Amino acid sequence: MILDGCPLPIVLAPLAGGPSTPELTAAVSQAGGFGFLAAGYLTAESLRDRLAATRRLTARPFGVNLFVPSAAGDPRAVSRYAATLADDAAGAGVELGDPRHDDDEWEAKLGMLLEDPVPVVSFTFGLPGADAVAALHRAGCEVWTTVNAPAQAGMALDLGADVLVLQGAEAGGHQGGLVDPSPGFGLLALLQLVHARTDAPLVASGGIATGAAVAAVLAGGARAAALGTAFLTCPEAGTAAVYRQALHGTGTTALTRAFSGRTARGIVNRFMTDHPDAPAAYPEIHHLTTPLRRVARAAENPDMVNLWAGQAFPLATGLPAAELVRQLADEARQAATMLSRKLP
Repeated sequence: MILDGCPLPIVLAPLAGGPSTPELTAAVSQAGGFGFLAAGYLTAESLRDRLAATRRLTARPFGVNLFVPSAAGDPRAVSRYAATLADDAAGAGVELGDPRHDDDEWEAKLGMLLEDPVPVVSFTFGLPGADAVAALHRAGCEVWTTVNAPAQAGMALDLGADVLVLQGAEAGGHQGGLVDPSPGFGLLALLQLVHARTDAPLVASGGIATGAAVAAVLAGGARAAALGTAFLTCPEAGTAAVYRQALHGTGTTALTRAFSGRTARGIVNRFMTDHPDAPAAYPEIHHLTTPLRRVARAAENPDMVNLWAGQAFPLATGLPAAELVRQLADEARQAATMLSRKLP
């Protein structure tokens, strides 16, 4: 297993949608963690370029994360939701996007990774088919799958998954498992339930922002901890300025489908509160709101852009990625030592 050769049990979550960069991925891997490069929302050619850039920056192993294609949403529900966005579009001076359904260039990206494999390919937004898993294994890749409910663990292992990424409802960004839960399982409950049923390697994700939390999930049976929000404010991340500012604020988070049509956790803003009833229709609603979000980022308007963040986002430090990895490891060791004293 790739994590056996990883000096530190710290994984960079994929962070699709802008924050993921070759520089961030490489920095985490170079520091002894395991970095992921997000393929979501990229074209296949852009992914190829980012793979090459990451390889120039590090000889350490890293992984690539793919979105599993979603079923098409109800077009009538999407149209009704689009009508509720008319005033937002008029105020922003843009037209809404085309609410098309697509597969995020699934075949092209998967084919690229089969031809030019990386050590790990992980999946969110559902489970890949058994044929895809078998093909990646033949290419020499480990397969990691995201699950956010105990029932999904057995399904993923039956497909041949090598590692289960357990994503708690505390996590920032999209809920990445097979189902679209609200509110779903907290990480500690999910970790305990799955660990009791399988000895498969587990990576814990959701609300982890400190070394003490890393130590906690390791004590609970995880092989490693995956952190996303904690890396958003690193200088290597491609996080937009308005997003960074919000991460240094004092807001709260909530689950929403308003921006993308799939449940995700972000810092509460006006758009989220104005549109609480968005239907489950990804990626149609993602494409529908893209122009609004693009204009909001350019204008640094925090009320109209998705500010994905986990519940522990106020603990983000803004340290360079390598320094953050080392700090997390040091804090985890200190927490383990303290625990050993409390349980003589």
